[in-house]
Amino acid sequence: MDSRSARKHQAIMDAATTAFLNKGYSGTSMDDIAKLAAVSKQTVYKHFSDKEKLFADIVLATTDRLDTEIDLLAGIPFDADNLEENLTRLARQLLTTLTHPRVIQLRRLIIANADVFPDLGAAWYERGFERGLATLAAAFQRLADQGLLHIDDALLAANHFSGLLLWIPVNKAMFTGRAQYTEADLDHHATTGTRAFLAAYR
Repeated sequence: MDSRSARKHQAIMDAATTAFLNKGYSGTSMDDIAKLAAVSKQTVYKHFSDKEKLFADIVLATTDRLDTEIDLLAGIPFDADNLEENLTRLARQLLTTLTHPRVIQLRRLIIANADVFPDLGAAWYERGFERGLATLAAAFQRLADQGLLHIDDALLAANHFSGLLLWIPVNKAMFTGRAQYTEADLDHHATTGTRAFLAAYR
């Protein structure tokens, strides 16, 4: 794909993301997307065969970005003296990523269309959230192998860690539409969630 074509492709993706988040899947037309992207409808169809394919590409593109974030988080070093500090730092970065307004909006959009596109919802969950949990589980298992944590089931521990961090802010955002949190909010959830996790697993 040449640079001009790549720019148009990205412009269409950006426009479609905005349209889907603002109007929902069923309320968005290819005409809407073409207008927002400042291209012809024929150009949109040249890059994407139909609206469903465009929607799927947008949804799955977010899993690639989440993969990158999770890989970075899993690389945070741990040692006995700084375990709580480093886990809190990991928690804070995880919260920052998963409570980002666009991620929350997209999550709501995927859930709203889960009955229509169950395979797409499953793919987003497996390639995004489940892969992230597996990466965290591997990091926690390394900590257990070093004697820093007492863990029988590393994947369950990863679920507990994520749940302690995300249950309050993500559920609040999903049900109320509030997708903006202050730095103090995120610091609080990271600190208290990490302390609760360590109280159970250290």
